[in-house]
Amino acid sequence: MPSWKLVTGLFIGFVGSLVAMVGVGYAMVSIPNENDAAKSQNNVYYWADGSQMVATGTGVNRQNVTIDKIPEAMQYAVISAENKSFYQDSGVDPMGIARALGNMARGGQTQGGSTITQQYVKNTYLSQDQTVTRKFKEMFISIKVGTKLKKPQILQGYLNTSYYGRGAYGIQAAARTYYNKDAVDLKPSECAVLAALLKGATYYDPAGNENLDKAATASANRKRSEERWSWILGEMHKDKRLTDAQYQEAIRKYPMPQDRKATKGMTGQISYLADTAKKYVLNHSNISEQEFDRGGYQIYTTFKKDKVNALSAAVKKIQKERLNPKRELDKYVQFGAASVVPDSGAIVALYGGDGYENGHFTNNADTQGVPVGSTWKPFVLAAAMQYGTYDSGGEGISPLSKYNGNDHLKVKKPDGSYYLTKDNSFFFQKNESPHPWGYITLRKAMEQSINTPFVQLGVDVGMSHVRDVARSAGILDQSMSVDLNPSFAIGTSTPSAIRMADAYATFAASGKQADPYSVTAVKKDGVEQPGFTRPKVKQAMESNIANNVTDVLQNVIQNGTAQNAKALGRTAAGKTGTTDKNKSAWFVGYTQQLSTSVAMFRENPKNHKLLSMNGTAGKDSIHGGDIPTQVWTEYMKAALKNANDPGFPDAIKIGKVHDEAGAPAPTPSVTITPSQTPSDSPSPSPSLTSPSPSPSASETCQWGWGNNCNGSNGGTTTGGTDGGTTPTPTVTDTTGTGNTRGNGNGGLFSGQTG
Repeated sequence: MPSWKLVTGLFIGFVGSLVAMVGVGYAMVSIPNENDAAKSQNNVYYWADGSQMVATGTGVNRQNVTIDKIPEAMQYAVISAENKSFYQDSGVDPMGIARALGNMARGGQTQGGSTITQQYVKNTYLSQDQTVTRKFKEMFISIKVGTKLKKPQILQGYLNTSYYGRGAYGIQAAARTYYNKDAVDLKPSECAVLAALLKGATYYDPAGNENLDKAATASANRKRSEERWSWILGEMHKDKRLTDAQYQEAIRKYPMPQDRKATKGMTGQISYLADTAKKYVLNHSNISEQEFDRGGYQIYTTFKKDKVNALSAAVKKIQKERLNPKRELDKYVQFGAASVVPDSGAIVALYGGDGYENGHFTNNADTQGVPVGSTWKPFVLAAAMQYGTYDSGGEGISPLSKYNGNDHLKVKKPDGSYYLTKDNSFFFQKNESPHPWGYITLRKAMEQSINTPFVQLGVDVGMSHVRDVARSAGILDQSMSVDLNPSFAIGTSTPSAIRMADAYATFAASGKQADPYSVTAVKKDGVEQPGFTRPKVKQAMESNIANNVTDVLQNVIQNGTAQNAKALGRTAAGKTGTTDKNKSAWFVGYTQQLSTSVAMFRENPKNHKLLSMNGTAGKDSIHGGDIPTQVWTEYMKAALKNANDPGFPDAIKIGKVHDEAGAPAPTPSVTITPSQTPSDSPSPSPSLTSPSPSPSASETCQWGWGNNCNGSNGGTTTGGTDGGTTPTPTVTDTTGTGNTRGNGNGGLFSGQTG
């Protein structure tokens, strides 16, 4: 047994060593200087060829102010919201640090407990790395700050170095950015809004920030901001920092900040390119938005200047030729487009909108809530070739299989029963026109974009198989309709323009798929940051399935709804799409070198709800084969100028001819019709002569999403000119898909890729 002297000596030695270590740690750290944090740098973006695209940062958007220039209401707003014991505590929260260390030891998040002093230290001195070393260093610096600086100095430093979003560091920059006034002139109600931003500007800026996170819509952010604003004012009142009269005045009306504005250099398409690249960086690294906006990074992108300019010029040219902004029905028309390299995933061009300088801050290339209509049908066909139907014995079926293409058809379930509406009457699927097609091949149905064959085919194949094929091609789950009802087959999903271009690139590359990406390298202080290797290429579907889809889609351009694309003058494939009530129109097409998607839609600028394009451009309705195809063709001509025309690999006969029940017996011998051969039965081309419009909802059975159809003929849904999105009436719309842009889930990233 050790003697008490030995035990006492060991204890004293241990305590002495600990004290010495603390003393050394305390002596080695220095107090941060808020002026050092003000020395932010630009972030520099580069084109794919290495030339500089834009240098943008926060250097001009910050200015330190002394505590006497910061309203007491702002000081007490952050104290009441974040650290009520600020004037009494030592500046360090030992329990919070202990919790953070414990969480790190278990591999969890380092949450909570930071005092205003500790947050000031993090803002000015340390990286955001979540490490034990950083936590100990933070503790020593915070202790030293707490002993060397007075509380007003610490609070001043914290408010001058905090990040408020929109590139604004410090309370003075925030006051100017959000309310166009100096900090000293802020009212208590405005102070509470700015204090709410400190919880996370991405989610509490009422203007929204969907370019970084689809959850950060303007409506969702406004709600979060108002709730926290109200809570902060309540806490200030409870803490007796606001009198009853001051509280009643402050809480009377939410002080809405001014709209976002373009910063230097962030104009035209540059703003959307930089935002896309920034989002990719944040989703593929440990760099936080706050760190990124401090600047000092060099971001090397995949964007090609000539192609970006060509895409923008194509949109502007067709806009000028076809749209008159003085006409009411031509107002609020939006375009979104993206161009991706097959077998690579590199995004070489995108069109995001009219530019930040014109008040358009949503990136339309990363469209959200805009249904894709009949551009979804190739996934149904690919699924049929891969999985077959419920009664084909698991064998894939041929594109020459015949299905009933007539209008106003009941949709049969695999068990032989039919889909019903909520009032138990039969659900009828409609086409755009009542033309009696009879039993036609799937190839012909794709050519003329007829709804009824693909709705029934999707049911026969299984919508889960259709979803799996779309997913393997690169479509994100978050953008697909939750309900796998019959309408899923004809495009109720809302992928981004970038994702649609990437998914069709899978067909162009004979089934090889790579996730879309926009950044090849990120450097800081000459050191390349990890996480930016090129996405891996995988075989997403059998090459011959992809080649057969391409063969069918070549015929859509040669003989079908996309004949306007023949003006490209080279081998190409693609599909048009127009949605219910003409709320969006798409064309997605490709050669072996480029896959490009173009979306067109109208939206109410106030609530972002989609508006009908009936009457836009002087047309009864806008078809995917019309303006979107014109934009696509104009761009692809310039983008592929002087490039060769390699064509596509030959499609080998695939599957067996497995006709829908009731179809006439197939002929003994069947051969694939080459793409260049005229269609097997003459019909007017919707892209050249507009067919008569579909009956309106009131003419059929008066329903929209989730409404009953009470007509004597049972339920009916109508499609767009290209066989567009037609909701199944037994489903209640809970997402707003196809009606409100902010509520869809069509983003490019969703924490994944860019």
